[in-house]
Amino acid sequence: MQTVTANGGHIPSLGFGTYGMTGPALSYIVTASLQAGFRHIDTAQIYSNEADVGEGVAAFGLSRSDVCITTKVWVSNYAPAQFALSVDESLRKLRTNYIDLLLLHWPSNTVPLADQIGALNDTVRAGKVRHIGVSNFNRTLMAEAVRLSDVSLVANQFEYHPYLDQRLLVSAAREAGLSVIAYCAMAIGRVSKIRLSMRSRRGMARLSQIVLRWLVQQDGVVALSRSTNPDRVAGNAAVFDFELSPEEMVAIGRLAKPDSRIVNPPSLAPDWD
Repeated sequence: MQTVTANGGHIPSLGFGTYGMTGPALSYIVTASLQAGFRHIDTAQIYSNEADVGEGVAAFGLSRSDVCITTKVWVSNYAPAQFALSVDESLRKLRTNYIDLLLLHWPSNTVPLADQIGALNDTVRAGKVRHIGVSNFNRTLMAEAVRLSDVSLVANQFEYHPYLDQRLLVSAAREAGLSVIAYCAMAIGRVSKIRLSMRSRRGMARLSQIVLRWLVQQDGVVALSRSTNPDRVAGNAAVFDFELSPEEMVAIGRLAKPDSRIVNPPSLAPDWD
């Protein structure tokens, strides 16, 4: 598994996303993803599945240092009295004594950003978290978060797929030394117009492999992949034995079109770039 390095943090280039999955089925597929070669598991407090993720990771039996676990603090836990307690609960559910990457899940003005960032910094100082970052922050908010933080931020996680032009935000993240963690890579099944004759060493690359390859082939980008099918999970992990040509990279990027954002909750979303 290749990694992306950002401000001292090393993040596996592919992550297994767990949004919308819970219970034994999730624990099973998390174990299957590790068997397939994934070394980065992404979850969040609001997904209500951290315990299932922890069970799946434990069942596979890897050394803790061999798995990168990302989770995200939900906005209702940003208040100083709740933040640390919520992280302690995440640690218990995940069956671990540290979290590799802890993110603020969405922007929120209910608690000053300085306090949110300060609480993130405190988790690192307490040894509960290795690295910190943000999620769904636009350029202005990301720059302010970087300015406020004593501990270097290593990531901004946001929606990124071939239909959504995120060049401005990707470029700003790179300039700030942050990695990009791309979610919704397949645009919830809407990515269907890519017709490329890419071949890997195993034969013709399928659509999901091409899209994931397009993401991880970009400098500083980590791609999240999600599936409940173990065979598809294994296929999605196999994107490092072929490359897209410069022309193919450009062709996929040209699929971007207006009004292609999928995740845009009115009570949480910032003014997007």
